[in-house]
Amino acid sequence: MIQLLSVLTPADNSGAKRLRVIHIYGGSSRRFGYVGDIVKVVVDQADPNGYVKDSEKVQAVIVRTRKETRRSDGTYIRFDDNAAVVIDPKTKDPLASRVFGPIAREVKEAGFAKIASLATEVI
Repeated sequence: MIQLLSVLTPADNSGAKRLRVIHIYGGSSRRFGYVGDIVKVVVDQADPNGYVKDSEKVQAVIVRTRKETRRSDGTYIRFDDNAAVVIDPKTKDPLASRVFGPIAREVKEAGFAKIASLATEVI
């Protein structure tokens, strides 16, 4: 459950060190974003040699949330942090070449198969 001004940790090697949510796509009254949703973020801190620069506005897909998510089989999934992967807005592919840590299966089901293939583990 991600809302406006939530701080996300980047789960890729795009060069961002901290991401802050400024918009959740899906309508004007949408308050929360969940695993697999696209959000607009601003890069709070960035590595000087990375793909993204400091204070740049980019799109990202949420891959991990601390708030548990109920699956259709009755199980719940939750992670230790809130994390996102920076994506290209036109192709919806990740900007980076690596994805760190586990990601939820809902990300692949949402149409981000490239992120799932780069991840070390899909839970």
